[in-house]
Amino acid sequence: MSAWPQDWIVPDWPVAARIKACVTTRSGGVSQAPFETFNLGDHVGDDPVAVARNRQLLADTLGCRPAWMSQVHSSIAVEADPARGLEADACWTARAGIACAVLTADCLPVLFCDRDGTRVAAAHAGWRGLAGGILEATMEALAVPADQLLVWLGPAIGPAVFEVGPEVREAFVARHPEAMDAFVPSANAGRLLGDLYALARIRLASHGVAAVYGGGLCTFSEARFYSYRRAPRTGRLASLVWIDSRQAC
Repeated sequence: MSAWPQDWIVPDWPVAARIKACVTTRSGGVSQAPFETFNLGDHVGDDPVAVARNRQLLADTLGCRPAWMSQVHSSIAVEADPARGLEADACWTARAGIACAVLTADCLPVLFCDRDGTRVAAAHAGWRGLAGGILEATMEALAVPADQLLVWLGPAIGPAVFEVGPEVREAFVARHPEAMDAFVPSANAGRLLGDLYALARIRLASHGVAAVYGGGLCTFSEARFYSYRRAPRTGRLASLVWIDSRQAC
């Protein structure tokens, strides 16, 4: 792969020139059905050789070293380490050439950087992670003032199709009453439709983060994305952010 596939996503946010970020799609790799073709998840039943090849293609294409995590829907944020698959759901770095990476297939990927372009982070935020404080843990690990943070919300399952039970709403409303507005009744009795993007913005705003970008891309509705709810046996997208070692500060 000599260039990024055309349907990969480049975040539109006002970051320093040395900050790079992207989100992969199903395009560009070697995995076979039902993981075709650019699955980056090593825990979903795909051929390990294909996953390893896809990960190497990604590193070669981006010109950086992704730091992969073993994601467990926690509120744990760690320093990125490409040499070890740490059990966490967010990672950060101040080192150039290392990409903070999260894998998703409906959960919300959240990318962070500071305005000066010296620190970056990525968080895996499903509803459990959001309710459990993964965004707050990421901000604490970054140790950057809220008014110096830029945040981008990547592709996730959209509010028109993210059906949940009332216990999910209660998990958010107990902490932030305004989260009630992020849920509407579903056509199915006793069920609700939740807005992960709105819930993330509420959590970020409550900690003074106002510069939030992205949102609105639905993994369930767009075939270029993997979606666990659309097809439980599927691959994983990667959302990555890094400091380009080839750019001056």
